[in-house]
Amino acid sequence: MSKIKAITLFFIIFASFVGGADAMEKQKNIILATTTSTQDSGLLDVLIPIFEKKTGYFVKTISVGSGAAIKMGEKGEADLLLVHSPEAEKKFVESGFGINRKLVMHNDFVIVGPKEDAAKIKGEKSALAALKKIADSSSVFLTRADNSGTHTLEQKIWKKANLNPEGQKWYQQTGLGMGQTLKISSEKNGYTLSDRGTYLALKKNIALEILVEGEPILLNIYHVIEVNSAKWQKVNIDGAKSFSDFMVSKEVQDIIKTFGADKFGSPLFLPDAGKKDEEVGK
Repeated sequence: MSKIKAITLFFIIFASFVGGADAMEKQKNIILATTTSTQDSGLLDVLIPIFEKKTGYFVKTISVGSGAAIKMGEKGEADLLLVHSPEAEKKFVESGFGINRKLVMHNDFVIVGPKEDAAKIKGEKSALAALKKIADSSSVFLTRADNSGTHTLEQKIWKKANLNPEGQKWYQQTGLGMGQTLKISSEKNGYTLSDRGTYLALKKNIALEILVEGEPILLNIYHVIEVNSAKWQKVNIDGAKSFSDFMVSKEVQDIIKTFGADKFGSPLFLPDAGKKDEEVGK
């Protein structure tokens, strides 16, 4: 073999080795598209290090609204989703973009606002009636306006109340996640709809109180969904399944059961793995 051929063969083998190593490294990375509430509450800060240590995978978390997370899944830009927008999730799976949708946990939504409560909604049993009072009093209401699970539910409640706040001066868009929207609502002495977990996690830093809670329509359910590799071959199938299984494991469900209880007096989420959606909250 000539010296030139030997050198060429060496570089071919070297490039193949490096390429294979890069591919293996990529397969150790998992892209998780999730909601701002799972991040802002601090839950993922506890769970992900445990998962990474147990499995050797590295999880890259992209925290956006459920709508944006689902869009990422549709484009093959994530390996799996952890979201809370049931109707959009079902459509995502039915359209062939997602597989193995699993129930993980729930908490609930609450309507929060300033202590002064200009709209007089405190203790109102109906979220629809509360929003009507806010509209009638032209009290400032901050909407995420980001197609998140929270925003989707908020729009649903306005619609059920036969109200359309779009374009009203008192109805203000943030286009931001839950934590930032709560902070802006506090600064503006406004009302907003929040998941309980994020509100409790930020409670000490904002001047907002829970004014309306406990209605069935305010239930907030989270599922984990693997992105379908039949649609996107680059999806890390094994990594996505590993994280999905981890989220519904007894170890994680036990962590969820007590997460936040020592700091806030009650857990921020309640575990639901193994249940049917209709059994949640009962």
